[in-house]
Amino acid sequence: MTRRRTLGWLSASLAALALAATAPAAQAADPIKIGFGMALTGPLAANGKMSLVAMQIWEDEVNAKGGLLGRPVKLIFYDDQSSPAQVPAIYSKLLDVDKVDIVISGYASTQIAAAMPLVMERKRMFISLFGTGINDEYNYGNYFSMIPNGPTPKPAFTRGFFAIAAQQNPKPQSIAIASADAEFGRNACEGAHENAQKGGLKIVYEKSYPPNTTDFAPIVRAVAAAKPDLFVICSYPLDTVGMIKAMNESGFKPKMWGGAMVGLQATVFKTQLGPLLNGVVNYDTWLPVKSMQFPGSMELLKKYQARAAKEGGVDPLGYYMPVWAYARQQVLEDAITATKSLDDNKLADYIRKTTFHTVVGDVKFGAKGEWAEERTIAVQFQNIKGNTVEDFRDPSKEVVLYPPKFKSGDVIYPYEKAK
Repeated sequence: MTRRRTLGWLSASLAALALAATAPAAQAADPIKIGFGMALTGPLAANGKMSLVAMQIWEDEVNAKGGLLGRPVKLIFYDDQSSPAQVPAIYSKLLDVDKVDIVISGYASTQIAAAMPLVMERKRMFISLFGTGINDEYNYGNYFSMIPNGPTPKPAFTRGFFAIAAQQNPKPQSIAIASADAEFGRNACEGAHENAQKGGLKIVYEKSYPPNTTDFAPIVRAVAAAKPDLFVICSYPLDTVGMIKAMNESGFKPKMWGGAMVGLQATVFKTQLGPLLNGVVNYDTWLPVKSMQFPGSMELLKKYQARAAKEGGVDPLGYYMPVWAYARQQVLEDAITATKSLDDNKLADYIRKTTFHTVVGDVKFGAKGEWAEERTIAVQFQNIKGNTVEDFRDPSKEVVLYPPKFKSGDVIYPYEKAK
């Protein structure tokens, strides 16, 4: 009996020791949860879905290397349906139910702005993805913006447009400005107004339209009647398509037009419009031209395109959002690794003072969490013949005009020559 009791005690002790030994390992295996909403349906889905694919590539790569802080990473996300109204509930669930370790934003200014009050209330560090001037209103210290608009984000979208126009002879004298009455449209065209004034241009038309507008012919007719040399549009994907079709149907040919139209960076809209895009000068952020092939960018693009081909339903080229979504995760990875922490304030302090080496080049954050230096580009669509993906695979169809260090070709001016 004594021997059996001794053996029983020994077995129990060994079991307890084994349990104690495995507890830290089990705890270490708990994933680092990174939570966000993302536009996976609705008008912003083209950009949202390609962003998510790039983030999942990062997730797989990090976990293949052993994770972060000895733990795997796990992306926790919900479809915000391209609706800002869905965003507060999503972030409440992420923080209160899912108990995520880190929150980051989904795609687009409207969604980011909708998340900010809750993020600030909970004092969380927040890295956004393509938000324009969001922190001008909130001035939140732990906010960082992954978009290359620099310290003055509102005028950045059209700065290249105006710089190109100013180089023409004779120099344009007048401009019309039309904007969607929503977060991005208002901010970008507020910047366009500032650029126009600095350039000494006479503003002959300046109006916004409701976000649910579907008929753009009346707007185009009103702008044409004002006879501007230049026409800047600050729009979202669906109204971008509607505006370009209305411009082509009207026969109105200003000397140069475009500016800040969201959507023209996604292949689904490029192929829908095809040759109608010829001559349009618009903002962009990255293209696989030689001058913008930063370390790792082309390798990421190759992985993205292979994954996109298998998954279907996502942008097949990925020239727009993937590098930016991946670069944001690189910043987060670097900060977590360097600080050995998931503490929001420690991460924010590190991000604030560090230059990050990413697939979009070196990233340094400055005032209000924006990029310390601006790097938004302006491009012109040229010589597009058809409506297939292959018509847009060659980056020479989108010529980088600005800034000079990334220039890949010359503008065709006036617009009717490119048409």
